[in-house]
Parts: sequence; structure tokens; C-alpha cells
Amino acid sequence: MRSFIKSFIAVWVFSLIALVSYGQTATTIRGKVVDTSGESVIGANIYLKGTTVGTVADLEGNFVLRTQSTGEQILVVSFVGMLQYETPVTLRGGDMDLGQVEMKSDAVGLAEVSVFANIALDRKTPVPVSNILPEMIETRLGMQEYPEILKSTPGVYATKQGGAFGDSRINIRGFNARNSAVMINGVPVNDMENGWVYWSNWAGLSEVTRTMQVQRGLGASRIAIPSVGGTINILTKTTDAEAGGSLLYGLGNDGYQKIGFTLSSGLTDDNWATTISLAKSQGDGYVDGTQFESYSYYLNISKLVNDNHRIAFSLFGAPQWHGQRSTRMYIDTYKDPLINSTRYNSDWGYKNGEVFYVRKNYYHKPMAILNHFWDVNSRLNVSTAGYLSIGTGGGTGFLGVNKFYDPAYLRENQPDVDRIVDENIARGANGAETILRSSINNHFWTGLISTASYNMDWLDLIGGVDIRYYKGEHYREVTDLLGGEYFLSTNDINNPNKAAFVGDIVDYYNDGNVLWEGVFGQAEAVFGDLSAFASAAISNKSYNRVEYLLESHDGNGVTSPWYNYMGYSAKAGANYNLTSVHNVFVNAGYFENQPDFRTVFYNYTNDANADAPNEKVMSFELGYGFRTGIFAANLNAYYTTWKDKSRVFGYTVNGVDQFANMTGINARHQGIEFDFSLKPIRKLSVTGMLSVGDWRWMNNLIDVEFFDDSQNLIMTRSVYIKDIHVGDAAQVTAAASVSYELLAGMKVGADWNYYDKLFAYFNPEDRTTEPADGMNPDAWEMPSYQLMDLFMSYRFNLGDYRATLVGNVNNLFDVEYISDATDGGTHDWTSARVYYGWGRSWMISLKLNF
Repeated sequence: MRSFIKSFIAVWVFSLIALVSYGQTATTIRGKVVDTSGESVIGANIYLKGTTVGTVADLEGNFVLRTQSTGEQILVVSFVGMLQYETPVTLRGGDMDLGQVEMKSDAVGLAEVSVFANIALDRKTPVPVSNILPEMIETRLGMQEYPEILKSTPGVYATKQGGAFGDSRINIRGFNARNSAVMINGVPVNDMENGWVYWSNWAGLSEVTRTMQVQRGLGASRIAIPSVGGTINILTKTTDAEAGGSLLYGLGNDGYQKIGFTLSSGLTDDNWATTISLAKSQGDGYVDGTQFESYSYYLNISKLVNDNHRIAFSLFGAPQWHGQRSTRMYIDTYKDPLINSTRYNSDWGYKNGEVFYVRKNYYHKPMAILNHFWDVNSRLNVSTAGYLSIGTGGGTGFLGVNKFYDPAYLRENQPDVDRIVDENIARGANGAETILRSSINNHFWTGLISTASYNMDWLDLIGGVDIRYYKGEHYREVTDLLGGEYFLSTNDINNPNKAAFVGDIVDYYNDGNVLWEGVFGQAEAVFGDLSAFASAAISNKSYNRVEYLLESHDGNGVTSPWYNYMGYSAKAGANYNLTSVHNVFVNAGYFENQPDFRTVFYNYTNDANADAPNEKVMSFELGYGFRTGIFAANLNAYYTTWKDKSRVFGYTVNGVDQFANMTGINARHQGIEFDFSLKPIRKLSVTGMLSVGDWRWMNNLIDVEFFDDSQNLIMTRSVYIKDIHVGDAAQVTAAASVSYELLAGMKVGADWNYYDKLFAYFNPEDRTTEPADGMNPDAWEMPSYQLMDLFMSYRFNLGDYRATLVGNVNNLFDVEYISDATDGGTHDWTSARVYYGWGRSWMISLKLNF
């Protein structure tokens, strides 16, 4: 017993000595990692150089690093998109508090661009936001379309539509792209005529995106933009602060390949900096007949003139072409035993043994932005952006007799193009019956936005001007006579029986001109834990139209008068930080958006509705935030009413595009959104969200005009849509993501997404008869679905280079699901025309930095 007691005492004494010794030599290093704006850098890596001792910053940017190392060491703080921070530390045991560790962006001028673009700040700007950081874009995008990187954001529904390269779309809170603003470096890019965003025009944007922020609802933008659903703020790369570059190669399913490089001069001794990026992507496409080829380029030249002036010039674009799937099919068609494929596409065939695209999109929309940032004094600064975009391109389809979609002209379920060619040849001097045409939509777009900001300690006063000019050129031209000698064009009143040849204009030809003059002002105040803002904007939007075919003229077309429409917006909000953990916010706003071009020129002629009403939007929102070191969450509720909405509904009948020009629509969108992030241990991150909406049309419509794709009036009817659900976007969405650092530099993870309460896009042609009981049948509710994605990233040294290996698998379980649908006459699955989403896809890429 004595021996046991002696042994126990000896062990206890030695343990105590060891603990005292550890306490004397162990060092605890604390700090908080922030960026230059004071925002926490969540997930920053902190470690001692040349050791395996490290940690990461928590959800508030705080970190604690414990080590038994002693003496002189180098503490390193790193994060994707930031310059690596290094500082010498002397370790002698005890606590060491570094306070705030400020990390600078690895891009010259990013801070100024962020301010100009109205990037919202956590616990200050009273709007719900989601941020997509550079690491997520690099590791999660994979084979997805650019907008799909936002699919785990509350209130967002993004799909590939027909499944071809660049043909994706995104809805926020049930509002499509026309009423969800997209900004690139603070410059609005929604089409000036119809408000749409054509993502195929920006197919290379993923190559040059620095970061993205989705501001749901009213948003923080000061200028008058159509941010009813929300605002997608995209910041492109500026110029790398350090000299270097990178090489990238990636490959994926269905012949996908990507290659690219970036080269940066860094900031030179004479304060110039230049970055250039080039990339190429190509592949066969997941959907049949959707081969593609895309190039992207990016150039940024920056000059620090002096302490008060900086100039930056950016040029970027992405010329591309791709085969399209534009025709939605019945579910029974996809399931036909002779087809039996969700990849089926009726918009292509073979001509003389080679792939022939009935539907093909080709476009190039370069954009140039010149920024000037001027710090007038310590309180006043002025930021100005001048921009220019010249877009060229269009899309193909048939013209004449509809043989491409006639069942009698199918061969192995695809259009028998050779038969069409043979029949055109046989017609000889009578001309071709069916040809391939291109619908050309060129534009010239320029503008200037200038903002002045004056700081008075607790109050910022901001004001500016927003000037834009846009010219859209719209016509059709003969692309392929398909064996015919010519095509007889009868739509030109100045040449009513024109023999048209390849390159000749046919069917329609008109220009749309748009002018915009706007002013805006905003006041931002901070009273301790309370921050608030109020803003207002007023704008004049002017339209005129030039007609070349439907009116007699001397060769310069017939120009309509200018029609002017005033628009207004006012919004205000406040955020109150109850404690360091809890905050609440509220915002409200009222908009009057001008009618779009097609609403004014309602029948594809120079006839105009000079009294077209503004769209009227009122929105309210409440939110709550919770922040601790390991857990953060946000909860918000919104209510939006929309009156006198105008919308051109497009649909397809037997391969023929048709349109209904609808005005005076009322809608109500309301819902709740919740999202969270959890970091229980250093290596594990968990995020999730839930969004529940209730979006409905609130009235029936009278005197709706229907047009075919040659802009000819078909009929005028009433459309009965009161109380049916807004379609085209899931009203219930949920997501969860897990990321774990398996090894040093290696992260693996999974993303799960769920979609429900997804209603088909109603077809106005099927709703022209008033129900006997006055109850409009709802659109078909599509089956709910859920998808699982996997991702892996590994950062390592490869000789003298820093390398990043990324792998992605999307739709891991190869789930078969319907992503898009147009409702049919029976309002169920039997009459709906649908697109199926992609099955399993994969991509792997290697990036070398030097």
C-alpha cells in the first residue's frame, strides 16, 4: 500500500511539474482578422511559418493559436483573394494579443470598386445579403452555369433551361431577370429595351469574377435599377497587387475542356499595374446537339496617379457560339421507347452527314469600363465610371413552311434536313419553301455614372447622376437557303416581292433607341449601434423606334416621335445592433418603374401607347441576425406588391416562337428566409438555408395581343390568371453544405439542394376562356426534387509553383428531374411541355500559380 501511495505521489508531482512547465513555455496568440473595410475575414488561415501549428478565424474573424514553440517565429495569415500577411513574433510563453490583423486585397483598387458598386456590409446595411467569395467560385462552380453558383442562396432558383452552354436563367423571390438587377462593377447590365439579362452574353464571366453579392429585395444600390426581386452585384478582378500569373486546365464530361492563363505585372515602381486573362472552353454539351465553343478575355490597366487620384480601365468579353435546345417537349415524348432520353433535343439534325443546328446562338458583347476615383479631401470623394458595350450576334431558326417540326419530316426523331434541301432544289426558280434565318440583335450601349460622397463623421451624404444611351438593331437575315435558289420575302412594303439571298434582310427590320437621364441621392447615418439610410432617385426614360420594312420611306426608315416616361424610387431602412450577438433591421420602399420598350410599342410597329402606365412596386422587410464565434444565422420576412406590371410572355407551339404582350398585371410576393453558418471545430464548416414563399397573380387581363415570331398579330384575347401561383421558380427551397479539411490544404465537401412548390410557367394561349365557376385552375405543380453535389480542393506546392487541384461531381445520384415547364390546356403533366435538368456531371481542373 505504501509503495502504491509513493508511486501515486511521484506521478502527481511529476505531472504538476509538467503542467507548470507547459504553462511557462506555452504561448497563446489571439487576434481578429479583418479586411480594409473592417469586415471579418471568416476562415482565414493562421499558422507559424515552417511548422504544422495553425488555426483558422471563426465566424467573427477571431482566432486563438496555442503553441509550445519558443523564440523568434513568423506568424502567417492567409486567405484566398488577400495578400498574405506575415509578422515576426517572439514566443516566451503566456498570452499575446495581436489585436486586429488587417489583410489587404491582392487586387489593386478593389476597395474603391466595392464602394462604388454599393456592396452591403454585415450588421450595418439593412438588407439581407449572401456573399460568394473567390474560393467558392473556384471550388464549387465546376460544370454548372454561372448563375447556378447562387443556387444555395435563399429565395434563388437557377436552372440551365434547355441545358445548352450559356442558356441559364435565375429568379430571385419569384422575379425573373427583368426585375432582378445585375450589376458588374457598379454598372447596370439589364437590357435597356426589355430589362432582360442574357447570360450567354456573359459566358466567360466566371473566368474573371472576383466576388459576388446577392442583395435580396430592395438592395443597397443608389441608382434607379429594377431591383424588385434583388440585385446581383458582380465584382470582376481588378489588377493583382503582386507580379505573377497562373495557368489552368480543366476537363469534364461530354468532351468538356477549358484552358486559360492570367498574367499580372503587379504594382510597378511608377504605380502602373496590368492584368490580362485569356481562356477557351469547348465541349459536346450534355444535351444532344448542344456543342459549343467559347473564348473569354479580360484586361485591366490601373494607374495610381497620386494620393488623390486613381484611374482604372477594364475590358472584358466572351465571344461564343452554341447549339440550343429551345423546344420544350411533352413528357411522353422523352419517354417514347424510340427516344427514351432526357437529353433529347428536336432542334438539330444532319445535313449532308454533318451536324446541323436549327437553333444556334452566337454572340459577342465586349464591355469597357473606365473608372476614376478622386479623393478631393479627407471628407469628399468622387467616383466616376464611363462604360461602352457593343454587342453583335443573334440566333437561328427556320423561316417559311414549318418542315423542321413537322412529324412527316422526321428521320430517327430528328429533322430530315436533307429532304428539305432536296425539295428546295426541286422547286428551282420557284424559290425555297423553308430556309434557315438568323434573328440579329446588335446593340450600341454607353453611359456614365458619377457619385459624390461627403462624410460628416456620423453622416454620409451621397448624390450623383446616371446617364445612358442605347441603340438596338433588330432584323432577320437569310443564313442558309437549304438548296433553294432564293427565298421570296413579302414583308417589306418597299419591296413586296423580294428575292432574298444569303445575307439579305427579311421578315422584320427595326431599331430601338433608348435614352436615360437620372439623378439620385442618399443619406447614411450611424448613431452608435444604430445605422440608417434613406435614398431617392428620379429618372426619365425616352424611347423612339425606326421602322424599315412596314412603312414607306426613302431609304433611312421611318422614325417615331420620342416618348418620355418618368420613374421614381424611394427607400429607407435601419439596422440596430442590440448586442455584439443580436441585430435587427427593417427596410421599406416604393418604386415606379417605367414601362419597357415592347409595352410602349405594343404591336411591333411605330404605333405607341403614349399613356403606358408605370409599374408600381411597394415592399416591406424585417430581419434578425445572430452572430457568435462558431454560429451565425439570419431570419427575414418580406412582403411585396406589384401593380401594372408589363410582361412579354414567350412560348413555343410546334417549334414556332409566339408572344403575348401583357400589361396591367398585378402580383403579390411574400415569404420568409433563413440561413445559417456553423463552425464547431477548426476544420469543419456547415451552412444551410430555408426559403418559403407564396407568390400569386392577383387579377385577370383583357385585350392581350398575341404575336408570332415574325411580329405578326395573331389574335386579341382576355387571359384568366387571377389567384394562380407565379411559376418558373420553386417557392420552397432548402440547402445544406458541409466542408471539412481532411488534410493540410485539402478540403472535401458536399452540397444538398431541395426544391418544392414549383409551378409551371403558364401559357397565356391556354387561358383565354373564362371558367364557368370563376375559379381559375392553377398551373401544373411539378414534382419536387433534391440534388447532391460533391467537391474537393487541394492546395499544394509543385516544385516552385503553388498548385490547386479541384474536382466536382454535380447531381451525384443522377436524379431525373424536371427543372422548367410550360403549362398546358389540362394543367397537368400530360399537357405540360418541359425541360429535364442535367443528370450526373463531373469536372476536374488544375491551376498553377507562379
